Parts: sequence; structure tokens; C-alpha cells
Amino acid sequence: MIRTLFLIVVFAAVAASQETVVFQSGADGNASYRIPAIVKLRSGKLLAFAEGRKDHAGDFGDVNIVLRTSVDNGKTWSAMQDVVDNARLQAGNPAPVVDLLDERYPKGRIFLFYNTGDQSEGEVRKGNGTREVWYKTSIDEGRTWSDAVNITRQVKRAGWRAYANTPGHALQITKGNYKGRIFVPINYSKGDPQKHFADYMAAGFYSDDHGKTFKISDDIGIKGSNEATAAELPDGGLLLNARNQRGDQKLRITASSSDGGATWNSAGIDENLPDPICEGSLVNINSRTLAFANNADPDRRDRLTLRISFDAGKTWAKSIVVDAAPTPTDSYTAYSDIVVIDKKRIGILYEKDDYKRIVFRVVKWR
Repeated sequence: MIRTLFLIVVFAAVAASQETVVFQSGADGNASYRIPAIVKLRSGKLLAFAEGRKDHAGDFGDVNIVLRTSVDNGKTWSAMQDVVDNARLQAGNPAPVVDLLDERYPKGRIFLFYNTGDQSEGEVRKGNGTREVWYKTSIDEGRTWSDAVNITRQVKRAGWRAYANTPGHALQITKGNYKGRIFVPINYSKGDPQKHFADYMAAGFYSDDHGKTFKISDDIGIKGSNEATAAELPDGGLLLNARNQRGDQKLRITASSSDGGATWNSAGIDENLPDPICEGSLVNINSRTLAFANNADPDRRDRLTLRISFDAGKTWAKSIVVDAAPTPTDSYTAYSDIVVIDKKRIGILYEKDDYKRIVFRVVKWR
């Protein structure tokens, strides 16, 4: 009972904080915006990415990757910029990360990893069409971007069909034996479609030379693991948190790595993280303190909740309801991505109100 009252009080406080619309369906030439991703630069500037879906809200079609930026912690946002345009086909799953450890770029170099596709995910899963993997970089805080680099042959094995980054931000390991490693969580399908999505698996790819070459990590070994997010552990290892596409348990899947995401152990279900089969986002506040956001209602995409762990994801000590439907609805909050604003605040970029808009909100968790 005490815990319930605490959540109600916290929700009331959060609801009163400023909410800013970053991407609005029907605005700037796109019927819909989905799949938010956000990073913060060394200067404090925020970069918010999304898929701009030209003609409809569906996953496949004329889909571009768009960007808006903020220099005041999300109070106001720049005009929208197209970063990736794949003509009439799909360019999506933006997975940005800032490389802060390359001595050639003291202000940081932004990597934007993304996928392209020539058929819908369902058709690619059947073996019709393909998904490819690319990246672009920026060394001027997202004002301009390099030509695209295709890394599909390095990060996708023969026999893999459907393929998607994250969604949300990627990460860079900041300490230990794997300091500097850029890691991108992924999921893929292999072989013919199977019941309960057992052909899907979560894994990752990484670079130890600032994007010159890439290697594929092992998969986490749980069939049906899907969209994934990751954060650094105190020893330079990684914690991966994935969607359970099987749906047999409405809970998140987690796995840990002691070698920077190359291999995995301790994979299983986290019974403390309910989920309606949707995406989630994980980020480091510091070496032991993690933040995780997802829709904590197991029955539908709603009740976006921010959780805080002080022991590197073993337990979740704080739970803050960020947004929830005022009345029952099929989907009020959906995909989200989180970013550290400062030691006491987390920024959340998330889909709201049945995918009508992507909004940004700052939550004081401490």
C-alpha cells in the first residue's frame, strides 16, 4: 500500500513537468513518426532521431531518418532535418552513439547506425527481400553528415533474414579492457518463420577501432528474444535487455557479458520488469546506477515507467510512472529512449497517444 501511494505521488509530480512535442504526425511532410532515439553530446546538445514515415504509420514504405536538436535540455527544438533518405524505400531503426574516445575528434564523433529494407519485415522473414546495415557520422554536432557506409557483410551472417538495430541509442564502453568499444544491440531472424517467433534472436555487433571494422557478438541463446538495449557494467562488461517476442511471459529478457558484449551468460527472464511485448531503453547514470524505461503494463502499451537500479541492474529500487492513459486505451505510450541530463534528471523521448506524436519530458529521479 505504501508503494502504491508513492507511485501515485511521483506520477503527479512528473505529470506537472514540461512535455514538449518533438515530432507530430502529419507535420513536416510525414504522415507519422515512430522509433525515437536520443543522445547527448559533450557540449550538452541533445539529438533526437526518429523515422519519418511519409505515407502512413506502417513500418515499411517510404521511411526516412529525421533529426531535431535542442540546446536547452529539451525545452525547445530546432527545425527538422532529413539525415537518411532511401528514395521510396525504407531507412529506419536509428541507433546513434557518440564516440568520445577517439583522439582525432576531441569534441566527439557521432555515429548513426541504421537499416534499409526493400520488403516488409514479414516478407524478409520469409526469405523475400533483404535488410542491410549502414552508418553515417558527424563531427559538427549533427549539422552535416558523411556519406553512408555499408557494413552489412561485417555484421550480418548468411542465413539471417529480418534484421534490426536496437531500437534506441547504441553505446560506447568507457573503462576496463574494452574501453572505447562501440556496441550496437541487434535482433535477427534465421531460417524459415517459426511458431511463437522462435526464429528471432537478440545479439549485437561492435567495433574496437572507431568504426573501421566490426565484429558480430554471440547471440544471447534465448529463442524469441527481439529488440534489445544495453548498458555498461562496472567492470566494463555489458547488460543487455531484450523484448520477449514469444509472449509466453510478459516480462523482459536480460543477459550479461564479462567481455564487452562478445559473449553472454546469465541469460533469462527478469521477473521485476513487466512488459507488453514492446521496446525498452537502458542507460548508465554512472558505473553502478542504471535507468530503464518501458511500458510497465503487461496487457497493453501504456504506463511508461522509469526504473532506477543502484546495483547494475540486479534489482530496481525506484519506479516512477512517467505517463499513463487517463482512461483505458489500446496504446497510449509505446517506444521510448532515455538520456542522462545530469546527476538527478533523465530525459525521455517517447511515442504517445496511439503514435500520434513523439514527445520529450525531463524526469527528476533523485
